[in-house]
Amino acid sequence: MNAALDPLEVEGGAGRLVWRRGPAYDAILMPSASPIKLVCFDLGGVLVRICRSWPEGCAAAGLPVRGTMTNGYPRIAGWDELGFQFGTGKIDGAIWSERVSSLLNRLYTPQEVRSIHDAWLLGEYEGVGDVIDQIHAAGLPTAALSNTNADHWPRMDDYPAVMRVQHRLASHELGLHKPDPAIYRELERRMNRSGQEILFFDDLPENVKAARAVGWRAELIDPSGRTDVQIQSALTTHGVLRRKRHGAAAK
Repeated sequence: MNAALDPLEVEGGAGRLVWRRGPAYDAILMPSASPIKLVCFDLGGVLVRICRSWPEGCAAAGLPVRGTMTNGYPRIAGWDELGFQFGTGKIDGAIWSERVSSLLNRLYTPQEVRSIHDAWLLGEYEGVGDVIDQIHAAGLPTAALSNTNADHWPRMDDYPAVMRVQHRLASHELGLHKPDPAIYRELERRMNRSGQEILFFDDLPENVKAARAVGWRAELIDPSGRTDVQIQSALTTHGVLRRKRHGAAAK
């Protein structure tokens, strides 16, 4: 049993939904009176655990770290641009791996680069699927807006929490990349929601800042901690979920 979030339970003829979360309180899931009409997630670092640096990726792939690192990544010009091209669908994984290998002066072969890339996804965070279920039980839809690529995107099908998200938008399919304001506007267009109607969770400050700049409510997630607890706390703060102390009368 999940220690933080126990299974959903339906009580009473009126169908009051209660999420049992220990002796201190219940989170009451009712049709939301919040102005929020859509809850949107980044994937990596929010719902899915990923490597946070090149050395971590090397370790996950069983490869040694070679060369000089700056802020956890190889110190080479053109690195971010290659990631942008891959993440917006302008190049595929084979071309990306070859060009990264070339930028690294063949310290890693293209095959080794691809192995590190394949090892980058580490599994879904504990408890996030339960939180998504709570959002749906409160009557709100969910979406994902992810900077990703054509290699990683199909693997999201392996994660039950991601598959619970009702609408999933990927940067490589849109040809747009966070924090470009255009990608947030594209989600608004597709979902027919805008501004303060959207609550967004991301693990990168620049993406949260950009979301707020287009009018969204946005919360920064710490990927090193329990993301489910952080998300649930923010949902309560924003009025999507409500809590009731034991012994208090249900409204």
